[in-house]
Amino acid sequence: MRKYLTNKNIVDQCLLVRTKTDGSELKKRLRQWQHSRSWARLICEAEKMWSLESREMKRLGAMELIQLQNEMPFNVRKRVNFWLVRYSGATRFEE
Repeated sequence: MRKYLTNKNIVDQCLLVRTKTDGSELKKRLRQWQHSRSWARLICEAEKMWSLESREMKRLGAMELIQLQNEMPFNVRKRVNFWLVRYSGATRFEE
């Protein structure tokens, strides 16, 4: 059975077509999401050092967190805090 194209079908199909700007915006949002998730994972790894018995490892964890805080861009902190909540991280950053 053949499906005939009507004006309604053509309009519906046109709405499904994305423009290049939509694709670049999606890539930009994905990049931001991955970037902030990576920061949160690094922070959670440094936090895990705190739970170790070794005094030296706790010191290294604290140094790592300070370094991460200094390197993190300010515009990413809100998203990083979101991921820290998801990863059950103890650290939160002021905006």
